Amino acid sequence: MLSISKVAGRVAYASRRYIQNRTTMSASASSAKIAVYVTVPSKELGVKIANSLLTDKLAACVNIIPGIESYYWWENKIESDSELLLMIKSRSELLEAITARVVEVHEYDVPEVISVPILGGNEKYLKWIQDNTKSF
Repeated sequence: MLSISKVAGRVAYASRRYIQNRTTMSASASSAKIAVYVTVPSKELGVKIANSLLTDKLAACVNIIPGIESYYWWENKIESDSELLLMIKSRSELLEAITARVVEVHEYDVPEVISVPILGGNEKYLKWIQDNTKSF
């Protein structure tokens, strides 16, 4: 059985860890880095979108990942296609502009543009994303 002092000690330790984690996450989150995923039907279109985003500094990096098999609903039928995946590293404040650019350049009627937060990682890399994207 745990004594009151041991329980209090564990609660204090857990509280300190929580605060440390929140502080670390807040420091990383304040820079608001994101990864944006876009599927494309061809390498040519992927390169076109990547170059467009990079030229205007909407993205710091775009990976073109081959070999994606997509299964999805389209016009009340299940469809499938071979695609490539663009993994775009940027900042959350640029997401609206990234989405608009992809919609403008992409050949799909409804291109996939989804974003996930980057919660942490190599701080030098995260700073590199910051330094190599458009500032307002």
